[in-house]
Formats: sequence, structure tokens, C-alpha cells
Amino acid sequence: GMVLQEPAGAPSLSTAAGGVGDAAAVVQLSRLRWAVLLLFSSYSLCNAFQWIQYGSINNVFVRFYGVSAFAIDWLSMSYMLIYIPLLFPVAWLLDKRGLRFIALAASALNAMGAWVKLGSLKPHLFPVTVLGQVISGLAQVFILGMPSRIASVWFGSHEVSTACSIAVFGNQLGIAAGFLVPPVLIPNVEDVEKLAYHISIMFFMTAGVASALFILVIIVFKEKPPNPPSRAQALIQSRPTAEYSYMQSILRLLRNANFLLLMVTYGLNVGCFYAMSTLLNRMVIHHYPGEEVNAGRIGLTIVLSGMVGALISGIWLDKTKTYKQTTLAVYIMSLVGMIVYTFTLSLGHLWVVFVTAGFLGFFMTGYLPLGFEFAVELTYPESEGTSSGLLNVSAQIFGIAFTISQGQIMDHFETKAGNLLLCSVLFLGTVMTAFIKADLRRQQANLENEQT
Repeated sequence: GMVLQEPAGAPSLSTAAGGVGDAAAVVQLSRLRWAVLLLFSSYSLCNAFQWIQYGSINNVFVRFYGVSAFAIDWLSMSYMLIYIPLLFPVAWLLDKRGLRFIALAASALNAMGAWVKLGSLKPHLFPVTVLGQVISGLAQVFILGMPSRIASVWFGSHEVSTACSIAVFGNQLGIAAGFLVPPVLIPNVEDVEKLAYHISIMFFMTAGVASALFILVIIVFKEKPPNPPSRAQALIQSRPTAEYSYMQSILRLLRNANFLLLMVTYGLNVGCFYAMSTLLNRMVIHHYPGEEVNAGRIGLTIVLSGMVGALISGIWLDKTKTYKQTTLAVYIMSLVGMIVYTFTLSLGHLWVVFVTAGFLGFFMTGYLPLGFEFAVELTYPESEGTSSGLLNVSAQIFGIAFTISQGQIMDHFETKAGNLLLCSVLFLGTVMTAFIKADLRRQQANLENEQT
């Protein structure tokens, strides 16, 4: 009895699916969908926290391990680098082994990476912390492309964009915690023993939470609901597996001009966000020395306002289905936010930085679920894991390029010059977004089946 009927009368799908059995025709919503979504968001949160926990107190870890700021930046960039070659194997695994296997792999690797970091509590053990971060980075490959897949497999057509936003929400909340918690737990003290003790508290807490989430995934996470939640999903499930070829799917995506444009524009926007997140501590400390805790709070402000933006974007898309217009509007506002942030950072007033960073985060992070959902619309009925994965590969490549470029510009010139690079990148992305045609294939499939 754990089901709710989807609105707008669903039953007659068997005709639309070419006479496939009646079992596939019953479109129903499972109450377990919210537990699955919450669990995914939680282990995604934990993994994102591990991504940024070094960067948010870059100067403290530089002193503790006796390495360069660039070496600490690479702890963040390792996540991006690992993703690029492993996307296709993991997307293939998702299609062959399913969602539950991917969830188990992600939560297991996330916990393992957290425990390995506990072996790096001495200044000479920097390679061990690198190993722990690499394992956590492997977990991220099994996480980043999943929001739209989980939303499509578990949620009805009237709530799918909201569900995708909530799934992305967890990752953003993890980044927010990664900005807020490390500066509070690890004070900038001179004594190396004290520093090691404070770092150990953070690592132990992370390992404990990651392990608990792995156990919950084993118990709670299911492959898919008993019945498809939407007509579009029922059509996909009724398709014979022999019809589906993974390589053909990738080739079709790479021949889809609208998707290719979205892939580049998504990469440009999210790559800017990655670079800003990684280098934020260095930027703020440069203009406001000794303000490590406030640097973390500014990062928190960017992400929290972005989470509100993401949620509003998801609800707005479910209500209006205006994918192209919304994506373009949010992109333009991201550019405006970046310009304002660039020219107010050095004014000497921290409260101004909080306000401009919050405005920028609202739109830049709010763009994340928009990109995922727009991609699914443009590429239906291709696998959501593959389309999301390609978007993420683009973001990781641009993220590494922008982080290194902006870091080098900041070292040789000033922070404003580095931020102007990101402004020009967002301008290019805005222009390219205007050329994407709104070919909403998933909407079309739902409408046609409703009429049938």
C-alpha cells in the first residue's frame, strides 16, 4: 500500500508503449522516493564536504604539511581530474548494474577516503591525505551525475525538477559545511601538536558520518520503485534492453547540437564556481588578513543563497516548463553578480563582500539543477546518467583550467585580474546559451502519452 496515484489519470499507457504488458502501464508514486532522495543528498553532502575541507582553510594546511598553496589547491582539483577519465566507465556501470550498485559504490568509497585521511595527522604524511582525497574523489564520480537519474526513476512528471534540485541541494549543503566547519574546528594556531588534534576531530567526525550513511544505503536504497512514476519513465522501462546501445547513446548525444552547446555553457558556468570555491580563502585573506573564519562564512553565504536559488529554479521549472528562458535569465544574472563581486571585493568592507557573494551564489549555484534538467529534456530518451555525466566532465575540465589560470593570475598580478577572467568566461557562456533551441523532448513524450 506504499503508493500514491499520479495526478491526471495515467492508466492507458500500454497502448502508447506498443502493447507492452499492463504491469508497465500502471503509473504510481512510491512513498519511499523521499527516503531515497534524502539518503542520496546526505552522502552527496558528506562527499562535497571532503572536497572543500582543505581549500576553505588553505593557509592552515599549507603550514601544517609544509607544502605550497598550489599543492593544497590540487587536493580540490584532484576531484575534478579523477572525474574526467572515469565518467564513461561509471556511466556504463550505471546502465549495466543500476542505481543501487552505484549508490553502494559511492557511499563505500566516500567512507573509505574519510578513514584513510585519519592516517595523515603528522606533517610528513601529506601523501596519505592525498590518497584519502583521491579515494573520496573516486566516490564523487559515482555521485555527480545521479540527481537527474534519481529524479526521473523515482519521481512523477509534476515534481521531477524539484526532486533534481533537492538532489543537487545535498552537494551544495556539503560545500557550505566545508566552508563553515573547518575554520571553526581548526583554529590558526602555531603549535603543530594542537593543530593535529583539531584536524583529527574533523577527520573523525567525517569518517563516522560517512560510515553511518554507507550502512543506511545498504538497508534503505532500492533500485527503482515497484511501478514507473511517469509516462516518460514507463516508456523507457518498456523498451527492450537489446534496443539500447551505450556507445550509440553517447554518439547520439555528441551529434545533438543543442546538447553540445549546453555542455560547453554548463562547463563554463560551473567551472567558474569551482575556481571561486577553491580560491576563495586566498582571495579574502589577501584583502582582509586574519579573516579565515569570515572567508569560510562568505563561502557559506555563496552556497546557501545558491541552494535557495536551486530550489526556486526547480519549483519554477515544474510550474512553467520554460527551460530555455529560465536558463538564459539565470546565466545573465550570474554574469552580473560576478562583475559586481569583482569590483567590490577590494573596497575594504566585509559586509559588502557578503552581500555581493550571496547575490552571485544565488544565480551561479542556482544554475546547477537547471543545466541537468534542460539536458534531460534536450536528450530524452537517452540515459540521464550519461547526459549529466557529460555536463560534469565539461565542468571538471573548465574547473581545472580556470582554477590554475586564476591562481596564477592572482600570484603574478592581483585578485581583480583573476576575477575579470571569470567575468569574460561567463559573458561568453551567456552568448552561447542564447543560441540553444528549446527542443523539449521529454515534455513532448509526456504530452503525447497523455493524449493517447
